[in-house]
Amino acid sequence: MVLLLYLQEPQTTVIHNPVDGMKGSSDSSNTTVEDEDVKGKSLDNSSLKAQSSTSSQPDSSQGSSAAVFLRKQEIIKITEQLIEAINNGDFEAYAKICDPGLTSFEPEALGNLVEGMDFHRFYFENLLAKNSKPIHTTILNPHVHMIGEDAACIAYIRLTQFVDNQGWPRSSQSEETRVWHRRDSKWQNIHFHCSGAPAAPLQ
Repeated sequence: MVLLLYLQEPQTTVIHNPVDGMKGSSDSSNTTVEDEDVKGKSLDNSSLKAQSSTSSQPDSSQGSSAAVFLRKQEIIKITEQLIEAINNGDFEAYAKICDPGLTSFEPEALGNLVEGMDFHRFYFENLLAKNSKPIHTTILNPHVHMIGEDAACIAYIRLTQFVDNQGWPRSSQSEETRVWHRRDSKWQNIHFHCSGAPAAPLQ
């Protein structure tokens, strides 16, 4: 049985999933937190250090739970940064976060598997960088699977609000999954799958 909690918080730009109560770059709404994440909530780095320095036999399950929780927060944060780069039309920032051999399935590729950065560069140079209208993105219900120490998968719903060519506010939704791999202490997006509306509002 999985215990789900729904945290009601105001929404702003790209959300952060502050399960620990600390705000990151932005806020979230209707964030789903599993019971394994809640276990890690009560531990922060200072309590872990205090526990390990004062106890001769620290509880390794609490330490590992806290470590997993922190790594999951890292994945949410780097996903936020990637989406912020997309919203800002910043291909250089996007390319730093993505593996050069990035693979993807996305609506813009019409069901084809895309490999490499050239396909994405086209949209940055011809659409995203030229868009001066505001884009507001919210990540709903992010769920992170840690796959060992250096790999993770995040699944979420991406809600994008934008202004169309006629000046009307619009919304689009996509369901996204991203696979992350850590190399040389740096997380890189190696694959993503996007279903639903195109991630970039095609105006």
